[in-house]
Formats: sequence, C-alpha cells, structure tokens
Amino acid sequence: MAKFKRNDLLDYLNLEIIRKLTTDARMAFSELAKDLKISNSLVHQRVRKLQEANIIEGFSVKLNPIEMGYGTITYTGIVTKEAHYSYAIAEKLKEIPEVVECHLVSGKYALLIKIIADSNDGLRKILYEQIHTIEGVGSTDSYISFNCVFDKNMPVL
Repeated sequence: MAKFKRNDLLDYLNLEIIRKLTTDARMAFSELAKDLKISNSLVHQRVRKLQEANIIEGFSVKLNPIEMGYGTITYTGIVTKEAHYSYAIAEKLKEIPEVVECHLVSGKYALLIKIIADSNDGLRKILYEQIHTIEGVGSTDSYISFNCVFDKNMPVL
C-alpha cells in the first residue's frame, strides 16, 4: 500500500500546533507557546511558514446556514455539454453567492457543487435562472441535505 507524501514542514512541533489550532482556532499564540513550552515568536514563525506553504489556508468563522435563514442545502451534480466547459463553468459558479463549494469530479458529473438557498423555491431559481443559463451546462441533479450529522476537519497524522 502506497503512503501519501507528507510535506517536509509537518514535523512533530508543527503537527502539534495544527492539532491545537484545529481544536480551537481562536487560541492565542501566547497560550499555544505556553502549552508547547516554546517561545511566542517561534509559534508566530511556524504558523506563518505553515500559511506560506498553504498547509494552513486561513482562519475563519463557521456559520450555521440554518440559523442564518437558509432552509435548503443541496449537493448538485452538473453534467457538462462537453468536458472543456468545466473550468469556465466553475468560474461562473464563483459569482453565485449561494454556491459555496465546487469540485471537479469523475463519473457522471463533471462538477459537484454545494448550494445553500433560502428555500426550495430559492433553489429552483438558482438552478433554472443562474446555473442552467451558464454556457456548457447540460443538466443537473440535486440531492437535498436534510441535516448535517457531522462536519469535521481531516485527521492530523
């Protein structure tokens, strides 16, 4: 069984920093330094290098779509008229605020997107008035999410 290639920056200390920030991204660097028994400046240095290497892509606030008033969450597969349309379609999808994820995938669909809409009628409008009007979109299949059972980060090995 082939092992994945690990980035050279992922030494023991950086993995501990990542583990702690994954648990609590708001943890102060001074607290992180104290927990790991290293200097505050070393934590800053290491986090900056992890960001520069795109291992840490950023820090953000995670919003609850239901509590924010979005009642319909779907995963939608997009079939393209021709494969070469995929990237151009993805660029147009970026412009639709309710499309919050977009993946190039294999299989029946060329793209798999996550849409957060205010209602089923709102979803219909997004699909028919925005997505289906993008050049190269052939068809879509949507799967409504009734509830997110869990959403977690990848394991830190």
